[in-house]
Amino acid sequence: MMMKISNKYIVEAIVFISYVLFAMAWVGGTASMSQIMESMNVDSLASASFISGSVTLAKIVGTFGAAWLAIKFGIKYAFFIAALLIAIGVFTPYSPNYEILLVSRFLMGLGGAFMIVYFNPIVMHWFDVDERPVINGLNAVAFNVGTAIILWFMADFNSITGDWKVSLLAFSVASFLFAVAWLLVRFDSNEQDATNQANAESNYHYIDGLKDKFNWVYALTYSGLLAFYICLFTFYPKAGISQSKWVIGFGIVGTLAGIIYSKKNPKRVPVIKWSGLAMILTIIGLSFSTSPIIQTASAILLGFFIFFPITALVSIPHELPNMSGQRITIIFSLFYSISYLLSTGVLWLFGKLVDINQGDFTYSLILITVLSSTFFIGSFFLPETAKSKE
Repeated sequence: MMMKISNKYIVEAIVFISYVLFAMAWVGGTASMSQIMESMNVDSLASASFISGSVTLAKIVGTFGAAWLAIKFGIKYAFFIAALLIAIGVFTPYSPNYEILLVSRFLMGLGGAFMIVYFNPIVMHWFDVDERPVINGLNAVAFNVGTAIILWFMADFNSITGDWKVSLLAFSVASFLFAVAWLLVRFDSNEQDATNQANAESNYHYIDGLKDKFNWVYALTYSGLLAFYICLFTFYPKAGISQSKWVIGFGIVGTLAGIIYSKKNPKRVPVIKWSGLAMILTIIGLSFSTSPIIQTASAILLGFFIFFPITALVSIPHELPNMSGQRITIIFSLFYSISYLLSTGVLWLFGKLVDINQGDFTYSLILITVLSSTFFIGSFFLPETAKSKE
């Protein structure tokens, strides 16, 4: 008889580390892309950009399809499938040709897209309402932790393993081991889940989610911020703005501060609202100031204020009345797929504006600054869940 894991903190550790490893394998693969392309004698920028495009497609398709997979197989096995897909990244450093590289990156991105949606029903299943802000905040910072580890220590990993290929292989093998560990988690439905199912779960499907005004407000609020964040790392260095690296580090600080704040302050909307306003001001400072000091200070504050309200933002659906496992899975499935779909369009428009203006980034930077305001504007339409807890 195999040991079953029933300690909720061990369960959360498996979830958290699984996503950190995904980020490490993902960003490590991106950082090594020039070596990967060189090893396959592919020097086309179009081919490299096609890999990025396939990743974006994986995020849109994956986040939208995540709820269907969870309904079909249950959360436990849906998460396991996501973890296995992430482990397929093992083929990235050893792909014999471009097509297999493309498929491995797509499937790995798909696994990551599934996994981010499953955080929420897992947290809802294992943790009480008052514990969820802390756990949601930790999960929200997992990708940044993995990214930061790679940005700061990839060279050290390579010196230990002796080869970038072995480093990437190690990340994927570790992901597979955590996928196996997940199978040991005891995932029995408790009485509360059964009650929730009877009340709401069986009656909430994709079509209900698409008709639900909250889901559109929720996704649109986040979409401008996500579009900016992707543009920050895709285009800002090309625009000569190199301070984007500060955003990652202070994003971790902001998330930890947001966890502490959200634990002590039950109101969710005010922190989203004022952080949204701070984001607009710091984006203006980063994008349009000619002073390197102001740009760096803006990047540091921006990193903090992008992630400070995320714990509050992801906690809102958990605190809505009559929430169920299926409903929260569909909410976050739509939340991420709508956000990524809109962000992809914005990313294209940003690049197009640069092309139209012969390489001048000014109009594109104005566009992304204006669109980032959806986080501030959307806060006026989000429900305040603190009232329902009093």
